[in-house]
Amino acid sequence: MPPTGALIPADAPFTAGQEAWLAGFIAGIAAAGRRDTAAAGAPAATIDVLFGTQTGNAEYLAGELVAGARARGLGGTATPLDAVTPERLAAMSHVLLVISTYGEGEMPDNAGLFWEALRSGTAPRLEGLRYAVLGLGDRGYDEFCRAAKVIDTRLEQLGATRLHERVDCDVDFEEPAAAWTATVLDRLAAETGATTTGAAPGTAPAPTGAGTATATTPRPRSPWNRRTPYRSRLAVNRLLSSPDSAKEIRHYEFDLADSGLTYEAGDALAVVPVNDEALVGALLAHLGASGEEEADGRPLAQALRTGHEIRTPSKELIAALAERAPSSGLAAVVARGNRPDLDSWLHGRDVLDLLRDAGPAAPAAGELLPLLRPLQARQYSISSSPLAHPGRVHVTVASVRYTRGDRRHGGVASTYLADRLGADPAAGVFVQPNASFGVPADDDAPMVMIGPGTGVAPFRGFLHERAARGASGRNWLFFGDRHRARDFVYEEELTALRESGVLSRLDLAFSRDQAEKVYVQTRMRERSRELYAWLEDGAHLYVCGDASRMAKDVDAALLGVVAEQRGRGDDDAAEYLADLRRAKRYVRDVY
Repeated sequence: MPPTGALIPADAPFTAGQEAWLAGFIAGIAAAGRRDTAAAGAPAATIDVLFGTQTGNAEYLAGELVAGARARGLGGTATPLDAVTPERLAAMSHVLLVISTYGEGEMPDNAGLFWEALRSGTAPRLEGLRYAVLGLGDRGYDEFCRAAKVIDTRLEQLGATRLHERVDCDVDFEEPAAAWTATVLDRLAAETGATTTGAAPGTAPAPTGAGTATATTPRPRSPWNRRTPYRSRLAVNRLLSSPDSAKEIRHYEFDLADSGLTYEAGDALAVVPVNDEALVGALLAHLGASGEEEADGRPLAQALRTGHEIRTPSKELIAALAERAPSSGLAAVVARGNRPDLDSWLHGRDVLDLLRDAGPAAPAAGELLPLLRPLQARQYSISSSPLAHPGRVHVTVASVRYTRGDRRHGGVASTYLADRLGADPAAGVFVQPNASFGVPADDDAPMVMIGPGTGVAPFRGFLHERAARGASGRNWLFFGDRHRARDFVYEEELTALRESGVLSRLDLAFSRDQAEKVYVQTRMRERSRELYAWLEDGAHLYVCGDASRMAKDVDAALLGVVAEQRGRGDDDAAEYLADLRRAKRYVRDVY
Protein backbone atom coordinates (compact mmCIF):
# COMPACT_ATOMS: atom_id res chain seq x y z
CA MET A 1 0.00 0.00 0.00
CA PRO A 2 1.44 3.45 -0.85
CA PRO A 3 2.29 5.71 2.09
CA THR A 4 -0.42 8.17 3.04
CA GLY A 5 -0.25 11.23 0.83
CA ALA A 6 2.18 9.59 -1.68
CA LEU A 7 1.53 10.49 -5.28
CA ILE A 8 1.75 7.96 -8.09
CA PRO A 9 2.62 9.35 -11.51
CA ALA A 10 -0.21 8.92 -13.96
CA ASP A 11 1.95 6.92 -16.36
CA ALA A 12 3.75 4.81 -13.74
CA PRO A 13 3.04 1.05 -13.91
CA PHE A 14 1.32 -0.55 -10.88
CA THR A 15 3.19 -3.12 -8.88
CA ALA A 16 1.45 -6.40 -8.04
CA GLY A 17 0.89 -5.16 -4.48
CA GLN A 18 -0.57 -1.90 -5.68
CA GLU A 19 -2.94 -3.74 -8.03
CA ALA A 20 -4.11 -5.97 -5.17
CA TRP A 21 -4.64 -2.95 -2.95
CA LEU A 22 -6.58 -1.11 -5.66
CA ALA A 23 -8.77 -4.14 -6.38
CA GLY A 24 -9.57 -4.43 -2.66
CA PHE A 25 -10.26 -0.71 -2.44
CA ILE A 26 -12.70 -0.85 -5.37
CA ALA A 27 -14.39 -3.95 -3.96
CA GLY A 28 -14.80 -2.16 -0.63
CA ILE A 29 -16.45 0.80 -2.34
CA ALA A 30 -18.77 -1.53 -4.24
CA ALA A 31 -19.70 -3.40 -1.05
CA ALA A 32 -20.35 -0.14 0.75
CA GLY A 33 -22.50 0.96 -2.18
CA ARG A 34 -24.50 -2.25 -1.96
CA ARG A 35 -24.96 -1.72 1.78
CA ASP A 36 -26.05 1.87 1.24
CA THR A 37 -28.41 0.77 -1.54
CA ALA A 38 -29.93 -1.96 0.62
CA ALA A 39 -30.28 0.51 3.46
CA ALA A 40 -32.05 2.87 1.10
CA GLY A 41 -34.56 0.12 0.30
CA ALA A 42 -33.43 -0.89 -3.20
CA PRO A 43 -33.54 -4.65 -3.86
CA ALA A 44 -30.37 -6.71 -3.90
CA ALA A 45 -31.55 -8.43 -7.10
CA THR A 46 -34.68 -8.50 -9.22
CA ILE A 47 -36.54 -11.75 -9.77
CA ASP A 48 -38.79 -12.18 -12.79
CA VAL A 49 -41.73 -14.40 -11.89
CA LEU A 50 -43.44 -15.75 -15.00
CA PHE A 51 -46.73 -17.64 -14.91
CA GLY A 52 -48.97 -19.64 -17.20
CA THR A 53 -52.44 -20.22 -15.81
CA GLN A 54 -55.83 -21.57 -16.84
CA THR A 55 -57.88 -21.17 -13.67
CA GLY A 56 -55.82 -18.72 -11.65
CA ASN A 57 -53.77 -21.01 -9.36
CA ALA A 58 -50.44 -20.33 -11.06
CA GLU A 59 -51.15 -16.60 -11.08
CA TYR A 60 -51.94 -16.72 -7.35
CA LEU A 61 -48.66 -18.53 -6.65
CA ALA A 62 -46.79 -16.02 -8.81
CA GLY A 63 -48.11 -13.26 -6.58
CA GLU A 64 -47.01 -15.21 -3.51
CA LEU A 65 -43.52 -15.55 -5.00
CA VAL A 66 -43.26 -11.81 -5.61
CA ALA A 67 -44.44 -11.06 -2.09
CA GLY A 68 -41.92 -13.55 -0.68
CA ALA A 69 -39.12 -12.09 -2.78
CA ARG A 70 -39.84 -8.58 -1.56
CA ALA A 71 -40.02 -9.77 2.04
CA ARG A 72 -36.45 -11.06 1.59
CA GLY A 73 -35.12 -7.81 0.17
CA LEU A 74 -35.35 -8.96 -3.44
CA GLY A 75 -37.14 -7.15 -6.22
CA GLY A 76 -39.86 -9.05 -8.04
CA THR A 77 -42.45 -8.69 -10.77
CA ALA A 78 -45.06 -11.18 -11.97
CA THR A 79 -45.73 -11.38 -15.70
CA PRO A 80 -47.94 -13.71 -17.78
CA LEU A 81 -45.86 -15.89 -20.10
CA ASP A 82 -47.47 -14.68 -23.32
CA ALA A 83 -46.24 -11.15 -22.53
CA VAL A 84 -42.63 -12.43 -22.65
CA THR A 85 -40.73 -12.87 -25.91
CA PRO A 86 -37.64 -15.10 -26.08
CA GLU A 87 -35.53 -11.95 -26.56
CA ARG A 88 -36.96 -10.42 -23.40
CA LEU A 89 -36.38 -13.70 -21.60
CA ALA A 90 -32.73 -13.68 -22.69
CA ALA A 91 -32.27 -10.29 -21.00
CA MET A 92 -33.44 -11.62 -17.63
CA SER A 93 -31.03 -12.92 -15.02
CA HIS A 94 -33.23 -14.80 -12.51
CA VAL A 95 -36.56 -16.37 -13.51
CA LEU A 96 -39.01 -18.33 -11.39
CA LEU A 97 -41.63 -19.91 -13.61
CA VAL A 98 -44.97 -21.28 -12.40
CA ILE A 99 -47.17 -23.06 -14.93
CA SER A 100 -50.20 -25.30 -14.89
CA THR A 101 -50.98 -28.04 -17.40
CA TYR A 102 -54.39 -27.88 -19.01
CA GLY A 103 -56.30 -30.97 -20.15
CA GLU A 104 -54.21 -33.77 -21.59
CA GLY A 105 -50.79 -32.11 -21.50
CA GLU A 106 -51.71 -28.79 -23.11
CA MET A 107 -50.29 -25.37 -22.37
CA PRO A 108 -52.64 -23.01 -20.54
CA ASP A 109 -54.15 -20.30 -22.70
CA ASN A 110 -51.74 -17.55 -21.64
CA ALA A 111 -48.62 -19.64 -22.28
CA GLY A 112 -49.19 -21.05 -25.77
CA LEU A 113 -47.54 -18.19 -27.66
CA PHE A 114 -44.54 -18.24 -25.32
CA TRP A 115 -44.05 -21.97 -25.81
CA GLU A 116 -44.30 -21.79 -29.60
CA ALA A 117 -41.60 -19.10 -29.67
CA LEU A 118 -39.38 -20.89 -27.13
CA ARG A 119 -39.49 -24.22 -28.97
CA SER A 120 -38.69 -22.69 -32.36
CA GLY A 121 -35.29 -23.00 -33.96
CA THR A 122 -34.82 -19.23 -33.80
CA ALA A 123 -35.03 -18.98 -29.99
CA PRO A 124 -31.92 -17.25 -28.58
CA ARG A 125 -29.37 -18.87 -26.31
CA LEU A 126 -29.96 -18.34 -22.58
CA GLU A 127 -26.54 -18.87 -20.96
CA GLY A 128 -27.02 -15.80 -18.76
CA LEU A 129 -30.29 -17.03 -17.26
CA ARG A 130 -30.76 -18.87 -13.98
CA TYR A 131 -34.20 -20.36 -13.45
CA ALA A 132 -36.47 -22.71 -11.51
CA VAL A 133 -39.82 -24.21 -12.53
CA LEU A 134 -42.88 -25.08 -10.45
CA GLY A 135 -45.52 -27.22 -12.17
CA LEU A 136 -49.20 -27.55 -11.30
CA GLY A 137 -51.28 -30.46 -12.54
CA ASP A 138 -53.46 -33.44 -11.78
CA ARG A 139 -52.00 -36.92 -11.46
CA GLY A 140 -55.28 -38.28 -12.75
CA TYR A 141 -54.10 -37.32 -16.24
CA ASP A 142 -51.42 -39.22 -18.15
CA GLU A 143 -49.58 -36.02 -19.12
CA PHE A 144 -49.19 -34.84 -15.54
CA CYS A 145 -47.46 -31.43 -15.43
CA ARG A 146 -46.31 -31.80 -19.03
CA ALA A 147 -46.23 -28.03 -19.61
CA ALA A 148 -43.76 -27.56 -16.75
CA LYS A 149 -41.64 -30.51 -17.84
CA VAL A 150 -41.18 -29.44 -21.47
CA ILE A 151 -40.43 -25.81 -20.59
CA ASP A 152 -37.92 -26.89 -17.94
CA THR A 153 -36.17 -29.13 -20.48
CA ARG A 154 -36.21 -26.49 -23.21
CA LEU A 155 -34.69 -23.81 -20.98
CA GLU A 156 -31.88 -26.22 -20.14
CA GLN A 157 -31.36 -27.02 -23.83
CA LEU A 158 -30.98 -23.30 -24.55
CA GLY A 159 -28.16 -23.03 -22.01
CA ALA A 160 -29.98 -21.68 -18.95
CA THR A 161 -28.80 -22.83 -15.52
CA ARG A 162 -31.27 -24.51 -13.19
CA LEU A 163 -31.38 -22.83 -9.75
CA HIS A 164 -33.41 -25.64 -8.19
CA GLU A 165 -34.95 -28.89 -9.34
CA ARG A 166 -38.44 -28.65 -10.76
CA VAL A 167 -41.29 -29.61 -8.43
CA ASP A 168 -44.51 -31.00 -9.92
CA CYS A 169 -47.56 -30.44 -7.71
CA ASP A 170 -50.78 -32.44 -7.70
CA VAL A 171 -54.18 -30.82 -7.09
CA ASP A 172 -53.32 -30.33 -3.40
CA PHE A 173 -50.50 -28.00 -4.35
CA GLU A 174 -50.31 -25.67 -1.37
CA GLU A 175 -47.72 -27.45 0.81
CA PRO A 176 -45.23 -28.53 -1.90
CA ALA A 177 -45.56 -25.14 -3.58
CA ALA A 178 -44.89 -23.31 -0.30
CA ALA A 179 -41.85 -25.50 0.39
CA TRP A 180 -40.44 -24.90 -3.12
CA THR A 181 -41.09 -21.17 -2.82
CA ALA A 182 -39.31 -20.88 0.53
CA THR A 183 -36.32 -22.96 -0.59
CA VAL A 184 -35.79 -21.11 -3.87
CA LEU A 185 -36.24 -17.62 -2.41
CA ASP A 186 -34.03 -18.32 0.60
CA ARG A 187 -31.30 -19.55 -1.73
CA LEU A 188 -31.56 -16.47 -3.94
CA ALA A 189 -31.55 -14.17 -0.92
CA ALA A 190 -28.43 -15.86 0.46
CA GLU A 191 -26.64 -15.70 -2.89
CA THR A 192 -27.37 -12.02 -3.43
CA GLY A 193 -26.87 -10.85 0.16
CA ALA A 194 -30.45 -9.61 0.37
CA THR A 195 -31.85 -8.49 3.72
CA THR A 196 -35.31 -9.22 5.01
CA THR A 197 -37.47 -6.12 4.82
CA GLY A 198 -40.30 -7.38 6.95
CA ALA A 199 -42.86 -6.90 4.20
CA ALA A 200 -46.31 -7.82 5.39
CA PRO A 201 -47.61 -11.10 3.98
CA GLY A 202 -51.17 -11.74 2.93
CA THR A 203 -51.59 -9.53 -0.13
CA ALA A 204 -50.03 -10.67 -3.36
CA PRO A 205 -48.78 -7.99 -5.76
CA ALA A 206 -50.77 -7.66 -8.94
CA PRO A 207 -49.28 -9.19 -12.09
CA THR A 208 -47.76 -6.83 -14.60
CA GLY A 209 -47.81 -6.87 -18.37
CA ALA A 210 -49.32 -4.82 -21.12
CA GLY A 211 -52.95 -5.13 -21.97
CA THR A 212 -54.29 -6.48 -18.69
CA ALA A 213 -58.04 -6.66 -19.17
CA THR A 214 -59.11 -6.32 -15.59
CA ALA A 215 -58.28 -4.03 -12.73
CA THR A 216 -54.98 -4.88 -11.05
CA THR A 217 -55.76 -3.99 -7.44
CA PRO A 218 -54.20 -6.74 -5.29
CA ARG A 219 -56.70 -8.96 -3.52
CA PRO A 220 -56.27 -9.81 0.16
CA ARG A 221 -55.77 -13.47 0.90
CA SER A 222 -59.05 -15.11 1.88
CA PRO A 223 -59.26 -17.24 5.04
CA TRP A 224 -61.59 -19.54 3.09
CA ASN A 225 -59.79 -22.04 0.87
CA ARG A 226 -59.64 -25.74 0.00
CA ARG A 227 -58.34 -26.57 3.47
CA THR A 228 -60.74 -24.29 5.32
CA PRO A 229 -63.87 -23.91 3.16
CA TYR A 230 -66.72 -21.70 4.31
CA ARG A 231 -69.91 -23.53 5.29
CA SER A 232 -72.41 -21.63 3.18
CA ARG A 233 -76.18 -22.07 3.26
CA LEU A 234 -77.74 -23.00 -0.07
CA ALA A 235 -80.48 -20.38 -0.38
CA VAL A 236 -81.82 -21.13 -3.88
CA ASN A 237 -82.00 -24.32 -5.96
CA ARG A 238 -84.03 -23.62 -9.11
CA LEU A 239 -84.48 -25.64 -12.30
CA LEU A 240 -83.65 -23.50 -15.34
CA SER A 241 -84.19 -25.96 -18.19
CA SER A 242 -87.62 -27.28 -19.08
CA PRO A 243 -88.71 -30.46 -17.25
CA ASP A 244 -88.91 -32.23 -20.62
CA SER A 245 -85.39 -31.20 -21.66
CA ALA A 246 -82.73 -33.86 -22.12
CA LYS A 247 -80.61 -31.71 -19.80
CA GLU A 248 -81.10 -30.69 -16.20
CA ILE A 249 -79.59 -27.25 -15.67
CA ARG A 250 -80.02 -25.60 -12.29
CA HIS A 251 -79.44 -22.19 -10.76
CA TYR A 252 -77.96 -22.14 -7.25
CA GLU A 253 -77.45 -19.27 -4.82
CA PHE A 254 -75.24 -19.51 -1.74
CA ASP A 255 -75.63 -17.14 1.19
CA LEU A 256 -72.34 -15.47 2.15
CA ALA A 257 -73.76 -14.01 5.40
CA ASP A 258 -70.99 -12.37 7.45
CA SER A 259 -68.23 -14.66 6.11
CA GLY A 260 -66.24 -11.86 4.51
CA LEU A 261 -65.93 -14.10 1.44
CA THR A 262 -65.55 -11.88 -1.63
CA TYR A 263 -65.42 -12.54 -5.35
CA GLU A 264 -65.35 -10.79 -8.71
CA ALA A 265 -67.36 -11.51 -11.83
CA GLY A 266 -65.35 -14.12 -13.75
CA ASP A 267 -64.10 -16.01 -10.70
CA ALA A 268 -65.07 -19.61 -9.95
CA LEU A 269 -66.78 -21.04 -6.90
CA ALA A 270 -65.34 -24.31 -5.62
CA VAL A 271 -67.83 -26.64 -3.94
CA VAL A 272 -66.61 -29.39 -1.61
CA PRO A 273 -68.96 -32.31 -2.34
CA VAL A 274 -70.07 -35.33 -0.36
CA ASN A 275 -70.33 -38.68 -2.15
CA ASP A 276 -73.71 -40.28 -2.79
CA GLU A 277 -74.81 -42.29 0.24
CA ALA A 278 -76.31 -44.95 -2.04
CA LEU A 279 -72.99 -45.48 -3.81
CA VAL A 280 -71.14 -45.59 -0.49
CA GLY A 281 -73.58 -48.25 0.74
CA ALA A 282 -73.23 -50.29 -2.44
CA LEU A 283 -69.44 -50.19 -2.14
CA LEU A 284 -69.55 -51.28 1.50
CA ALA A 285 -71.89 -54.15 0.61
CA HIS A 286 -69.58 -55.26 -2.21
CA LEU A 287 -66.60 -55.12 0.15
CA GLY A 288 -68.48 -57.02 2.84
CA ALA A 289 -67.85 -54.20 5.29
CA SER A 290 -70.13 -52.61 7.85
CA GLY A 291 -68.66 -49.13 7.47
CA GLU A 292 -67.62 -48.96 11.13
CA GLU A 293 -64.15 -50.31 10.41
CA GLU A 294 -61.40 -47.75 11.02
CA ALA A 295 -59.83 -46.21 7.94
CA ASP A 296 -57.69 -43.07 7.80
CA GLY A 297 -58.41 -42.53 11.48
CA ARG A 298 -62.17 -42.49 11.00
CA PRO A 299 -64.98 -44.94 10.18
CA LEU A 300 -64.69 -46.47 6.71
CA ALA A 301 -68.13 -45.20 5.68
CA GLN A 302 -67.13 -41.63 6.49
CA ALA A 303 -63.83 -42.02 4.65
CA LEU A 304 -65.70 -43.15 1.54
CA ARG A 305 -68.33 -40.45 1.94
CA THR A 306 -66.08 -37.41 2.36
CA GLY A 307 -62.47 -38.44 1.84
CA HIS A 308 -62.07 -40.29 -1.46
CA GLU A 309 -63.06 -40.18 -5.13
CA ILE A 310 -65.34 -43.16 -5.75
CA ARG A 311 -66.92 -42.00 -9.02
CA THR A 312 -63.79 -41.63 -11.14
CA PRO A 313 -61.31 -44.53 -10.83
CA SER A 314 -57.71 -43.48 -10.26
CA LYS A 315 -54.78 -44.55 -12.43
CA GLU A 316 -53.42 -46.45 -9.43
CA LEU A 317 -56.65 -48.43 -9.05
CA ILE A 318 -56.79 -49.20 -12.77
CA ALA A 319 -53.20 -50.49 -12.79
CA ALA A 320 -53.70 -52.57 -9.64
CA LEU A 321 -56.92 -54.19 -10.88
CA ALA A 322 -55.45 -54.99 -14.30
CA GLU A 323 -52.56 -56.76 -12.55
CA ARG A 324 -54.67 -58.56 -9.95
CA ALA A 325 -57.35 -59.71 -12.40
CA PRO A 326 -55.57 -60.47 -15.70
CA SER A 327 -58.66 -62.13 -17.20
CA SER A 328 -60.94 -59.13 -16.53
CA GLY A 329 -62.35 -56.84 -19.20
CA LEU A 330 -60.24 -53.99 -17.86
CA ALA A 331 -57.02 -56.02 -18.07
CA ALA A 332 -57.76 -56.92 -21.69
CA VAL A 333 -58.15 -53.27 -22.66
CA VAL A 334 -55.07 -52.20 -20.68
CA ALA A 335 -53.01 -54.94 -22.36
CA ARG A 336 -53.76 -53.46 -25.79
CA GLY A 337 -51.94 -50.29 -24.80
CA ASN A 338 -54.37 -48.05 -26.68
CA ARG A 339 -55.34 -45.00 -24.64
CA PRO A 340 -58.48 -44.08 -26.64
CA ASP A 341 -59.74 -47.66 -26.24
CA LEU A 342 -59.14 -47.49 -22.49
CA ASP A 343 -60.88 -44.13 -22.20
CA SER A 344 -63.85 -45.51 -24.11
CA TRP A 345 -64.05 -48.59 -21.89
CA LEU A 346 -63.79 -46.51 -18.71
CA HIS A 347 -66.38 -43.95 -19.82
CA GLY A 348 -69.32 -44.02 -17.42
CA ARG A 349 -67.75 -46.63 -15.11
CA ASP A 350 -67.06 -45.87 -11.46
CA VAL A 351 -65.05 -47.62 -8.75
CA LEU A 352 -67.83 -50.11 -7.98
CA ASP A 353 -68.07 -51.07 -11.66
CA LEU A 354 -64.33 -51.82 -11.76
CA LEU A 355 -64.43 -53.84 -8.54
CA ARG A 356 -67.27 -55.94 -9.94
CA ASP A 357 -65.33 -56.46 -13.17
CA ALA A 358 -62.33 -57.72 -11.19
CA GLY A 359 -64.41 -60.33 -9.36
CA PRO A 360 -62.77 -62.14 -6.42
CA ALA A 361 -59.38 -60.57 -7.27
CA ALA A 362 -60.64 -57.12 -6.25
CA PRO A 363 -58.90 -55.61 -3.20
CA ALA A 364 -60.46 -55.69 0.24
CA ALA A 365 -61.49 -52.50 2.00
CA GLY A 366 -58.14 -51.95 3.69
CA GLU A 367 -56.30 -52.33 0.39
CA LEU A 368 -58.74 -50.20 -1.59
CA LEU A 369 -58.44 -46.80 0.09
CA PRO A 370 -54.74 -46.22 -0.72
CA LEU A 371 -55.64 -46.78 -4.39
CA LEU A 372 -58.26 -44.00 -4.40
CA ARG A 373 -57.58 -40.33 -4.95
CA PRO A 374 -58.63 -37.71 -2.39
CA LEU A 375 -62.08 -36.25 -2.98
CA GLN A 376 -61.63 -32.89 -4.71
CA ALA A 377 -63.69 -29.73 -4.77
CA ARG A 378 -65.48 -29.03 -8.05
CA GLN A 379 -65.20 -25.57 -9.57
CA TYR A 380 -68.05 -23.74 -11.29
CA SER A 381 -67.96 -20.40 -13.11
CA ILE A 382 -69.71 -17.81 -10.96
CA SER A 383 -72.84 -16.49 -12.67
CA SER A 384 -73.43 -13.42 -10.50
CA SER A 385 -71.94 -10.00 -9.80
CA PRO A 386 -71.12 -8.86 -6.26
CA LEU A 387 -72.39 -5.40 -7.22
CA ALA A 388 -75.76 -6.70 -8.41
CA HIS A 389 -76.13 -9.60 -5.96
CA PRO A 390 -74.61 -8.51 -2.62
CA GLY A 391 -74.35 -11.22 0.00
CA ARG A 392 -74.92 -14.01 -2.50
CA VAL A 393 -72.88 -15.98 -5.01
CA HIS A 394 -74.61 -17.78 -7.89
CA VAL A 395 -73.57 -20.79 -10.00
CA THR A 396 -75.21 -22.48 -12.97
CA VAL A 397 -74.74 -26.26 -13.06
CA ALA A 398 -75.79 -29.07 -15.38
CA SER A 399 -76.69 -32.17 -13.36
CA VAL A 400 -74.93 -35.30 -14.62
CA ARG A 401 -77.19 -38.35 -14.57
CA TYR A 402 -77.12 -41.53 -16.64
CA THR A 403 -77.92 -45.24 -16.46
CA ARG A 404 -75.36 -47.89 -17.20
CA GLY A 405 -76.37 -51.53 -17.01
CA ASP A 406 -78.48 -52.06 -13.90
CA ARG A 407 -77.21 -48.97 -12.10
CA ARG A 408 -78.02 -45.26 -12.08
CA HIS A 409 -75.01 -42.99 -11.96
CA GLY A 410 -74.65 -39.31 -11.13
CA GLY A 411 -72.01 -36.61 -11.04
CA VAL A 412 -70.41 -36.20 -7.62
CA ALA A 413 -71.00 -32.48 -7.07
CA SER A 414 -73.84 -31.81 -9.49
CA THR A 415 -76.16 -34.36 -7.85
CA TYR A 416 -74.89 -33.37 -4.40
CA LEU A 417 -76.14 -29.86 -5.10
CA ALA A 418 -79.36 -30.98 -6.78
CA ASP A 419 -80.41 -33.81 -4.47
CA ARG A 420 -78.46 -34.07 -1.25
CA LEU A 421 -78.05 -30.57 0.12
CA GLY A 422 -81.67 -30.44 1.25
CA ALA A 423 -81.01 -32.44 4.41
CA ASP A 424 -77.95 -30.34 5.29
CA PRO A 425 -78.31 -27.06 3.39
CA ALA A 426 -74.76 -25.88 4.16
CA ALA A 427 -71.92 -26.80 1.82
CA GLY A 428 -68.21 -26.09 2.01
CA VAL A 429 -67.27 -23.47 -0.58
CA PHE A 430 -64.39 -21.16 -1.45
CA VAL A 431 -63.61 -18.77 -4.27
CA GLN A 432 -61.04 -19.54 -6.93
CA PRO A 433 -59.95 -16.13 -8.28
CA ASN A 434 -59.38 -15.80 -12.01
CA ALA A 435 -57.82 -12.40 -12.66
CA SER A 436 -57.36 -13.24 -16.34
CA PHE A 437 -61.09 -13.64 -16.99
CA GLY A 438 -63.11 -10.60 -16.03
CA VAL A 439 -65.05 -7.57 -17.18
CA PRO A 440 -62.83 -4.95 -18.88
CA ALA A 441 -61.59 -2.26 -16.53
CA ASP A 442 -62.54 0.23 -19.24
CA ASP A 443 -66.32 0.66 -19.02
CA ASP A 444 -66.36 1.99 -22.59
CA ALA A 445 -64.75 -1.12 -24.10
CA PRO A 446 -67.05 -3.42 -26.10
CA MET A 447 -67.45 -7.08 -25.04
CA VAL A 448 -68.17 -10.12 -27.22
CA MET A 449 -69.17 -13.20 -25.19
CA ILE A 450 -69.51 -16.71 -26.62
CA GLY A 451 -71.08 -19.15 -24.17
CA PRO A 452 -73.41 -21.97 -25.24
CA GLY A 453 -75.13 -24.11 -22.60
CA THR A 454 -73.83 -23.53 -19.09
CA GLY A 455 -71.01 -21.52 -20.70
CA VAL A 456 -73.38 -18.55 -20.42
CA ALA A 457 -72.86 -18.55 -16.63
CA PRO A 458 -70.02 -16.01 -16.27
CA PHE A 459 -71.56 -13.77 -18.92
CA ARG A 460 -74.74 -13.44 -16.91
CA GLY A 461 -72.46 -12.12 -14.15
CA PHE A 462 -70.60 -9.87 -16.61
CA LEU A 463 -73.83 -8.29 -17.87
CA HIS A 464 -75.19 -7.64 -14.39
CA GLU A 465 -71.79 -6.20 -13.42
CA ARG A 466 -71.83 -3.80 -16.34
CA ALA A 467 -75.40 -2.78 -15.60
CA ALA A 468 -74.53 -2.08 -11.95
CA ARG A 469 -71.48 -0.06 -12.99
CA GLY A 470 -73.43 1.92 -15.55
CA ALA A 471 -70.86 0.91 -18.17
CA SER A 472 -71.41 2.40 -21.61
CA GLY A 473 -69.52 -0.27 -23.57
CA ARG A 474 -71.52 -2.39 -26.01
CA ASN A 475 -72.16 -6.04 -25.14
CA TRP A 476 -72.76 -8.89 -27.62
CA LEU A 477 -73.67 -12.41 -26.53
CA PHE A 478 -73.66 -15.59 -28.63
CA PHE A 479 -75.70 -18.28 -26.86
CA GLY A 480 -77.03 -21.65 -27.97
CA ASP A 481 -78.14 -25.12 -26.97
CA ARG A 482 -80.32 -27.86 -28.45
CA HIS A 483 -83.90 -26.55 -28.31
CA ARG A 484 -85.13 -23.03 -27.63
CA ALA A 485 -88.32 -24.16 -25.93
CA ARG A 486 -86.48 -26.48 -23.53
CA ASP A 487 -82.96 -25.22 -23.12
CA PHE A 488 -82.99 -21.41 -23.27
CA VAL A 489 -81.71 -20.78 -19.74
CA TYR A 490 -82.08 -17.28 -18.30
CA GLU A 491 -84.33 -16.37 -21.25
CA GLU A 492 -86.35 -13.80 -19.31
CA GLU A 493 -83.25 -12.16 -17.85
CA LEU A 494 -81.42 -11.98 -21.17
CA THR A 495 -84.51 -10.61 -22.89
CA ALA A 496 -84.84 -7.93 -20.22
CA LEU A 497 -81.15 -7.04 -20.53
CA ARG A 498 -81.60 -6.80 -24.29
CA GLU A 499 -84.63 -4.55 -23.97
CA SER A 500 -82.91 -2.30 -21.44
CA GLY A 501 -79.93 -1.82 -23.76
CA VAL A 502 -77.35 -3.49 -21.51
CA LEU A 503 -77.16 -6.37 -23.99
CA SER A 504 -76.59 -4.68 -27.35
CA ARG A 505 -76.80 -7.85 -29.45
CA LEU A 506 -78.01 -11.38 -28.76
CA ASP A 507 -77.38 -14.08 -31.35
CA LEU A 508 -78.97 -17.48 -30.69
CA ALA A 509 -78.14 -20.91 -32.09
CA PHE A 510 -80.43 -23.83 -31.18
CA SER A 511 -78.92 -26.77 -32.98
CA ARG A 512 -81.91 -29.16 -33.08
CA ASP A 513 -84.73 -26.76 -33.95
CA GLN A 514 -84.20 -27.17 -37.71
CA ALA A 515 -83.05 -29.85 -40.13
CA GLU A 516 -79.55 -28.39 -40.45
CA LYS A 517 -77.70 -28.06 -37.16
CA VAL A 518 -76.76 -24.53 -36.19
CA TYR A 519 -74.11 -23.70 -33.58
CA VAL A 520 -72.66 -20.50 -32.11
CA GLN A 521 -69.77 -20.70 -34.56
CA THR A 522 -72.33 -20.75 -37.39
CA ARG A 523 -73.71 -17.44 -36.15
CA MET A 524 -70.19 -16.04 -35.84
CA ARG A 525 -69.52 -16.77 -39.50
CA GLU A 526 -72.86 -15.27 -40.49
CA ARG A 527 -71.98 -12.07 -38.60
CA SER A 528 -68.41 -12.04 -39.85
CA ARG A 529 -68.25 -8.40 -40.92
CA GLU A 530 -69.85 -7.03 -37.73
CA LEU A 531 -67.78 -9.28 -35.47
CA TYR A 532 -64.52 -8.13 -37.05
CA ALA A 533 -65.65 -4.50 -36.81
CA TRP A 534 -66.22 -4.94 -33.06
CA LEU A 535 -62.71 -6.37 -32.68
CA GLU A 536 -61.29 -3.46 -34.61
CA ASP A 537 -63.17 -1.14 -32.24
CA GLY A 538 -61.29 -2.66 -29.30
CA ALA A 539 -63.73 -5.36 -28.19
CA HIS A 540 -62.68 -7.93 -25.59
CA LEU A 541 -63.67 -11.43 -26.68
CA TYR A 542 -64.55 -14.17 -24.17
CA VAL A 543 -65.29 -17.86 -24.61
CA CYS A 544 -66.69 -20.15 -21.92
CA GLY A 545 -67.78 -23.78 -22.04
CA ASP A 546 -66.71 -27.14 -23.43
CA ALA A 547 -62.99 -27.34 -24.19
CA SER A 548 -62.96 -30.59 -26.14
CA ARG A 549 -65.02 -29.41 -29.13
CA MET A 550 -66.83 -26.09 -28.76
CA ALA A 551 -63.81 -23.97 -27.84
CA LYS A 552 -61.76 -25.42 -30.71
CA ASP A 553 -64.61 -24.91 -33.18
CA VAL A 554 -65.08 -21.32 -32.01
CA ASP A 555 -61.35 -20.65 -32.37
CA ALA A 556 -61.39 -22.05 -35.91
CA ALA A 557 -64.44 -19.95 -36.77
CA LEU A 558 -62.80 -16.84 -35.36
CA LEU A 559 -59.67 -17.49 -37.40
CA GLY A 560 -61.86 -17.81 -40.50
CA VAL A 561 -63.72 -14.58 -39.70
CA VAL A 562 -60.48 -12.60 -39.35
CA ALA A 563 -58.90 -14.17 -42.44
CA GLU A 564 -61.98 -13.40 -44.53
CA GLN A 565 -62.31 -9.81 -43.38
CA ARG A 566 -58.63 -8.94 -43.60
CA GLY A 567 -58.03 -10.86 -46.82
CA ARG A 568 -54.41 -11.63 -45.95
CA GLY A 569 -54.50 -15.37 -45.32
CA ASP A 570 -54.50 -17.67 -42.30
CA ASP A 571 -51.01 -16.76 -41.06
CA ASP A 572 -51.95 -13.10 -40.79
CA ALA A 573 -55.23 -14.03 -39.07
CA ALA A 574 -53.38 -16.26 -36.59
CA GLU A 575 -51.01 -13.41 -35.71
CA TYR A 576 -53.99 -11.06 -35.30
CA LEU A 577 -55.54 -13.45 -32.78
CA ALA A 578 -52.16 -13.86 -31.08
CA ASP A 579 -52.02 -10.09 -30.62
CA LEU A 580 -55.49 -10.19 -29.06
CA ARG A 581 -54.30 -12.87 -26.62
CA ARG A 582 -51.20 -10.89 -25.70
CA ALA A 583 -53.38 -7.85 -25.03
CA LYS A 584 -55.71 -10.03 -22.90
CA ARG A 585 -58.55 -9.28 -25.31
CA TYR A 586 -59.16 -12.92 -26.27
CA VAL A 587 -59.52 -15.03 -23.14
CA ARG A 588 -61.24 -18.31 -22.36
CA ASP A 589 -62.71 -20.16 -19.40
CA VAL A 590 -63.05 -23.66 -20.80
CA TYR A 591 -63.32 -27.07 -19.17
